[in-house]
Parts: sequence; structure tokens; C-alpha cells
Amino acid sequence: MSQADTQLAPSQWRADPFDDDKLKEECGIFGVVGTSEAANFVALGLHALQHRGQEAGGIVAYEPDLGFNSARRFGYVRDNFTSQKLMETLPGSLAIGHVRYSTAGSKGQTAIRDVQPFFGEFSMGGAAIAHNGNITNADALRRELIERGSIFQSSSDSECIIHLMARSMGRSIPDRMEEALRKVEGAFSVVAMTRTKLIGVRDPLGVRPLVLGKIGSGWALSSETCALDIIGAEFVREIEPGEMVVITPAGVESHFPFRPAKSRFCIFEHVYFSRPDSILGGRSVYETREAIGRELAKEAPVEADLVCPVPDSGTPAAIGYSLESGIPYAMGIIRNQYMGRTFIEPTEQIRNMGVRLKLNVNRALIKGKRVILVDDSVVRGTTSRKIKEMILDAGAAEVHFRIASPPTAWPCFYGVDTPQREKLLAATMSEDEMRDHLGVDSLRFISLDGLYRAVGEAHGRDSDSPQYCDACFSGEYPVAPSDQLEKGFALKAAE
Repeated sequence: MSQADTQLAPSQWRADPFDDDKLKEECGIFGVVGTSEAANFVALGLHALQHRGQEAGGIVAYEPDLGFNSARRFGYVRDNFTSQKLMETLPGSLAIGHVRYSTAGSKGQTAIRDVQPFFGEFSMGGAAIAHNGNITNADALRRELIERGSIFQSSSDSECIIHLMARSMGRSIPDRMEEALRKVEGAFSVVAMTRTKLIGVRDPLGVRPLVLGKIGSGWALSSETCALDIIGAEFVREIEPGEMVVITPAGVESHFPFRPAKSRFCIFEHVYFSRPDSILGGRSVYETREAIGRELAKEAPVEADLVCPVPDSGTPAAIGYSLESGIPYAMGIIRNQYMGRTFIEPTEQIRNMGVRLKLNVNRALIKGKRVILVDDSVVRGTTSRKIKEMILDAGAAEVHFRIASPPTAWPCFYGVDTPQREKLLAATMSEDEMRDHLGVDSLRFISLDGLYRAVGEAHGRDSDSPQYCDACFSGEYPVAPSDQLEKGFALKAAE
């Protein structure tokens, strides 16, 4: 497989001071088969999935005369995969791609070898693979594979899948992938490609999303439906939990190679990760977030003059809160959309500006008002404190926080970048203590039952058999985080 020129890691990049206190999805995946210039469609799809990973991206394409070709780059899709010169190195009617935000491996020290898709050459031909999620027994698998002679090129947990496939005796690449994934624990949605096939797989619990689309005579796989929209593909259906689809231009074959299990889709996809114009489980993400805001207004009313979102993720919930409460909605905080990774080695003065580089208060609107700020979550609390200070500096009479998710008290081990538990504000403080720590007039989170009602479970959460993965709120992990337990992580004590 030939590979386009790559870059050195941008070690001088500074994280966005606003988004640094947000939970981050690990990555987005996309694949196309049966269309000319497939890599161009993949680049467009990855652009739509950029919110799922801004650290790096890669594309692998196959063309019969030239074989497999790849390009991997640090940074945004728009800055790399819009180059005609680059895209001409990725010909063919079959391609897959990946955008990355690292949660496993050498986070903060990413090398180009960690950027997916990964490629392997097998006796029956080459295959490339891109993975969204997190393998919770990756450390144990890696040790075992290295002891048996495997040589790893990256620090990514996803590379384990390629090595497991290499050791399989399956007669086809889909067979080898099935065997490999049966040894994997955790959460995974995978897109892969051979010389003739596009393959998609979800783990038995369906923790991470994957959808199927139709584009002309071809097919597409994507983390979200919004990426199908950008290439003009028709949304066909979600890949089922535990399902493997093997796709050629002739059609889609479906297999269920894993032991059946009850679905535990990540509920935080509804709250924050997915784009509001995507569809999850047959429901509009935007409408679900608005419903969360309505439920929050029922559970946590307060007298105020304005409901203001913390942009942009808090906007639909703020609209729902306003509609339910009757309190006017207003854009009290304006987001600078063009900051990105602007400052290279900023001065101390610039660093101290923090959130103000990203957000600015609409002072004329806020002055003298009792303000309800609606945000999607509180993680460390650092950003929430700074936003509160900005609102008070602008002359607000009162500041009330309403949070469109329950308290995030436990780390995620299924593909989300979560701080260590002791750094999560809700892990060490009660709601009242968090209110005092943030210095606001009131602080309320939606209840876990309320969140379930907002996403369509009329009776709330079934405590005996939860309908979603909500481990970051409840501490109840549907798959044991084997590697973390080995390192000393303590599970929630039985009540």
C-alpha cells in the first residue's frame, strides 16, 4: 500500500480553552462502496463528522490497478482532504475514513502511526479498518499478542483487531474479523474494507452508533446520519447491535456473529455527542434535546428573566426549557466560531483570557437580569465557573445553572475522553456543594429518570434492566473495564 506524505505531530497546539472542559467522543467513521471517486465522498462524510474528532483524520481507498492507497493527516478535514492533488492519490470506488480524538494510547503525544484507518496484508489480500469506541481488554490482548510474536506499530487499542485477524485461520477477511471481534471486550463500531467489500460491525450492546445509507448504485456506512445527508445518500437503517454487514455494489449481506445481548446504546449520544441534525433510534437528536430541556424545566423551575444557552451544545435544551417555563429565550452568550487552534505558544496574558477567547457575553441583554444558563454537562467545572464570572461581570442580577444531563460522576471506558474520576466534580461533591463551588444562585441537573423520559422511555429508567449505557452517570458498567480494574479502578459498591 502506498501512502501519501504525512506530517509531524503539531506538538505546539493548544486545546480550545472552552472545549477543554467538555467530554469528547473518540472518533467518527465513514465508508463508501460502488461510487466513482469514493474517497471524495468519504472526505465529505468525515467533514460532517468533524465534531467527533478534530485531532487527525485518514482515508484509505482501493483501485484495482493501483491497489490500496492511504493518506493520514493531523488537524481538520477541511485543511487536508480538500486538496485536489492529495485526493488524486486516492482513486477508486471503495474507500473508508476516520476522524480521531484519542482516548486510548499516548493521548497528547499522537504519532502519525496512531492515525486510522489501519491496514493489514493477509494471505487473501489486504484489508483496512477504522474503529470507533474503546477496547476495554486491549492491554491484556496486546500483551498476549506481543508474547506470540506480533509487532505493534501504534499505541492505539484498535490495532489489536488487525493482529487478531492476522492470527485467525478464517478463510475470508469477514470470517477473520468475526473471530477477532469475538475476543474483544468493550464498545466498538467498525468500518472495514477489502479489495471488493465494505464491512460494518457493531458490538453486541450497540454502545456506539453506525448507520447504513444508499447513494445511487452504491452504499455508505457512517457514524451518524448527518454525514449521509452531506453526500446526498438516503438513510436506510441503523446497523443493529451485534450485526455485521458485508456490502458490495450488488447488495448487503447481514450476519449476527455474536451472542445476543440487550442493547445498551450510549445515552450521552442523545445529550451531546451526536450532531443535532442526526437521527438516533428513529428520533431527531434536536427534538430529543429540546425534550430534555422541557423535562428539566418541569423538574427544576426557578423564577428568572431570561433562559440563555451555553453555546452551542446547550441551545436545543435551552429552547425546550424556555418553551416549557414560559421564560424568554435569549442569546446571552455569543460564541466565536473562528477560534479553533489559533494560538501557538500563547502568552500568559492570552492564556488567562481563557473562555473569553471563545465566548463573549451580550452585555446589553444581560445587565440587571436574572439569568438561567442551560448547558449540556458539568465535567471539571472550570468552564462553568468562568462563564458564571463573565455573566456577573456583565451585570446579571442572578445566575442559575440548569444542566441537561445528570451529574457526570464516573469515567467512560467505551470511547469517550473522560478525566480520572477524582477530577470529575460530581464524583467528590454533592449538588449543593457544586453550587457553592461554582458560586451560582442555584444549580440543578436533570434526573436520570427525567433523561430517560426525554429520550422516549415514558416510565423513566428501568433500574433492573437499563435501556441505555449510562455508566458515566450511574457507575453501572455494562461491560467490565478489565484493563482499568487491573490498574486498580474501583467499581461502584453494591447498594
